[in-house]
Amino acid sequence: MFEAGFEDIEAVYIEKPDIGSLALAGMQQLSTIDSDVTARRTGNNVELLLKNQIAYSRTVGSNFDAEDWGGLTADVLEEATAGSEKIKTTPMERLYEAMFSGVVGKLDQFSRYASAQNARENRAARDGFGGIGVRISVEDDQVRVISVMHYTPAERMGLKTDDVIIEINGEPTIGLNQQQVVERLRGPVDSKVDITVKRAGRDPFGVSITRAHVVPETVTYRREGDVAYFRIYSFNSETAESLKRAVADAEQEIGPRLKGLIIDLRDNPGGLLNQSVAVSNLFLRQGRVVSTRGRHPDSHQYFEASGDDIVGGKPIAVLVDGNSASAAEIVAAALQDNRRAVVVGSNTYGKGTVQTVLPLPNQGEITLTWARFHAPSGYTLHHLGVLPSVCTSIYRSADDVMRDLSIGRVPQVPTDRRNAVKPEDTKGLDALRETCPAREQDNPMDVEIALRLVSMPAMFASAVRLAEPPQLGLTEDDSVALTQ
Repeated sequence: MFEAGFEDIEAVYIEKPDIGSLALAGMQQLSTIDSDVTARRTGNNVELLLKNQIAYSRTVGSNFDAEDWGGLTADVLEEATAGSEKIKTTPMERLYEAMFSGVVGKLDQFSRYASAQNARENRAARDGFGGIGVRISVEDDQVRVISVMHYTPAERMGLKTDDVIIEINGEPTIGLNQQQVVERLRGPVDSKVDITVKRAGRDPFGVSITRAHVVPETVTYRREGDVAYFRIYSFNSETAESLKRAVADAEQEIGPRLKGLIIDLRDNPGGLLNQSVAVSNLFLRQGRVVSTRGRHPDSHQYFEASGDDIVGGKPIAVLVDGNSASAAEIVAAALQDNRRAVVVGSNTYGKGTVQTVLPLPNQGEITLTWARFHAPSGYTLHHLGVLPSVCTSIYRSADDVMRDLSIGRVPQVPTDRRNAVKPEDTKGLDALRETCPAREQDNPMDVEIALRLVSMPAMFASAVRLAEPPQLGLTEDDSVALTQ
């Protein structure tokens, strides 16, 4: 377990790690379980102390690699287990969680360890699971359906929001917690689950549902007059396809009157890199989407647009705020830098790093930062984020924004300054962020401005020009130079 984790970190982490320091940090977390257990390094010796007495000591060499440190960490855990009743009676998964939290805590805020159970949930959120397609809430011993996902067995079998599931496979749901209900509803694809439902206005009834591969919905659509509004909550393996279907639904509902699109990425924490590229590709025919660069050779990637613009160039407004991060920032920057959309809102989070997820022998996983990503015009989003074309956090009303836009008084995005600042210049990045202070709560003004802009071609074009990038179509060498 420790060898696998340390070898992964040594191979892919964005900066060359000191595995010995990480291993020691993991060992020292044993004291959070038993305060009589401590680990320390004295010169070339790593020591385990039980009640301040040395219980184990080993000399470490300068040639120790990840495998050596993994073996040493396992030995320390074994000795601690033998000498501490508290550690001996602690489940192994709890020990892994404690020790790996110490290891990844020495890396960066986005690297993390997930236990086997949490890793299963993470995989389900990213890639889907065998299930029926409902979101449930357990309150006052009632299992209530809070939503039914589209294109799922639950929708096909007629389940509805506010249905109460009172039995699963003949067993009452009273007394079950949320996780227990989820585990009973999920199962292998094509297997069956029988549920009994209580619905207002009718007697309880049974439904037999065949499970299918279900990917959590990340996209919603609603009509706003002759404008299509889409909200993307995160990026999982189906986000681009879900958005494509939702756009088709909007075109069918609104027809030739469709004036434009609003893509709301506020409060979107991100997700899968390839899905941010795929979403951008839906609206770009050419140009760079994003580039990534880290220590590992495989982290050097350049993503070019290869889509067909599914809405034929219709105006797009992208909404962002201080909680828009990672994949959401990639989409906003790609559409902004390629002059395809106007970005409305406040400065985004500034999570400009890419994580890779690696499985561990216990079925858990370790998520490691392995690259930084760069916008099409070359600037790094890390710590900076995306500066909106139209900043709403410095305005009081949509009317004020539209008035200033009509007379050319909306501030221009400082793209030259943004692209010239060095990634390590924290003060310079902070000064740029202050030009449009991040806001973390949805403001109805964002939607109002977006609706007006996509409905008024001349104003939309003026707003797009506010974020005119200083340089586009970078070569790989150009992109590398900008990171130095």
